[in-house]
Amino acid sequence: MYAFTITQHTLAFVKPAKTSRNVFTHRSIFLIELIDLETGLSGVGESAPLSLLSIDDVTNYEKILRQKLEEFCVARDLNALDLNPFPSIRFGIETALLNLKADEQGRIYRTPFTDGKKTLPINGLIWMNDIDEMYDEAITKIKDGFSVIKFKVGALDFDAECRMLEKIRMEYGADKITIRVDANGAFHPNEAMQQLKDLSRFTLHSIEQPIAAGQWDDMGKLCRESGVDIALDEELIGLNVQQAGNKVLRKIQPQYLILKPNLIGGVSVADEWIALAQKASVKWWATSALEGNVGLNAIAQWVSTYPVTLHQGLGTGSLFSNNFASNLEIHRGEMSYQVEV
Repeated sequence: MYAFTITQHTLAFVKPAKTSRNVFTHRSIFLIELIDLETGLSGVGESAPLSLLSIDDVTNYEKILRQKLEEFCVARDLNALDLNPFPSIRFGIETALLNLKADEQGRIYRTPFTDGKKTLPINGLIWMNDIDEMYDEAITKIKDGFSVIKFKVGALDFDAECRMLEKIRMEYGADKITIRVDANGAFHPNEAMQQLKDLSRFTLHSIEQPIAAGQWDDMGKLCRESGVDIALDEELIGLNVQQAGNKVLRKIQPQYLILKPNLIGGVSVADEWIALAQKASVKWWATSALEGNVGLNAIAQWVSTYPVTLHQGLGTGSLFSNNFASNLEIHRGEMSYQVEV
């Protein structure tokens, strides 16, 4: 038998975070505490729909969350609930259940990472801003030890964005710094091929979601012909992995998948995407979706169960001025899990 509590919390950004779709200054999240009435143990999970991106970003979210938790307490089986339309709720309940089993060090998985013996490589994220400020922030990240830098692009003047990337490439060759870009679907299908051709001059690692989701024919053509490796991100949001996972991978044939457990239904759903990706020879990395440290901690620990070599997108915890305490630390482009000896 389970009982639960729900606590709403507002995370404040240190400075506004801008994408081609939105500008974030605050982030509303819901902490779920699940209590096992038989053992007295409890676990905390995080449900946090992302404005203008999550399919469950709805006005009556807290009411639905409470209803689904009541259903779970009766069924005691996450898979018995209809949570496909509410991926962030599924993620929140799932992480609460995982944290119920955590040890005294907060470890929900025992891996070299959670034992403090291995780190996870992460990219340095540069949000949209004034071009000069984006450049300065990138240089700061590089000097801080990040070897992979990811830029949000698509909302500013494209030529100016290209000049900024060119300037960085002139100072740091591809053998020194890896560059990723994320368009968040901002490019128009009729212009994207030329834009990707222009971007290819800067020896990019990849571009995330160059055009809006749902345009599979156009995205497939870009993956085949653009000369820039493409990672699907928003394309996975709202898709049922069991019903449409193989179909989208066959149709588009991307080079990478971006996995955001909070937006696709939890780490177990992400596991299913990884299994399909491996069969299709598609690589992947995980990215946070602006969760607080409760959700971020669960994602980082889950990632560490895989033999990852690609840099992950997990450096968002420091974006907030009032985040929760965490065992996660970042130093010189590496995330570590701090344990007491």
